[in-house]
Amino acid sequence: MDLLQAYRRSLDEFTDRVTQVGYDQWALPTPCGDWDVRTLVNHVVTEDRWTVPLLAGATIEQVGDQFDGDLLGDDPAGAAQDAAAAAERGASEPGALDRTVHLSFGDTPASEYLHQLLAEHLVHGWDLAVAIGVEPKLDAEAVHECARWFTEQVGMYRQGGLVAAAVHVPENASEQDRLVAAFGRDPDWAPGD
Repeated sequence: MDLLQAYRRSLDEFTDRVTQVGYDQWALPTPCGDWDVRTLVNHVVTEDRWTVPLLAGATIEQVGDQFDGDLLGDDPAGAAQDAAAAAERGASEPGALDRTVHLSFGDTPASEYLHQLLAEHLVHGWDLAVAIGVEPKLDAEAVHECARWFTEQVGMYRQGGLVAAAVHVPENASEQDRLVAAFGRDPDWAPGD
């Protein structure tokens, strides 16, 4: 599976899960420390909003604070779908993945940035699923692409404090469980843990 296809699947899975959030579930805890469901979804929507200008060549300074605060409004599912669609269009533009993206830690190939976004959607999609009690199964091919990429990046992510320490899983754990564990999640997490 190519990177763009894996990214598209991760977007679709994430936005599908957002549509499954019940009106009384937005304040539920998630595996992400102090984040509730609404905060987690807003975080991913913010990342999607940033994707468009960054892939178009804008710098962090040029984007400024336009995506600060609550981007979900009264229609979180609609906001998530709109942001994901815009991000997908930005990533699908001819030559988009050959560009350089100006991130806070330095200039980065757009393909590396898209791998980061793939991980963002997969892992937070899993977070969202377990928080609201729906099936957390992720697209196996997208998980494989993300795991392949993250194996080479995990040291940098840990050193930079970008992910929690890995959670131990059995040797025979699924690739999905190994991936979420590598990102510091307990594959058996449930609300109340």
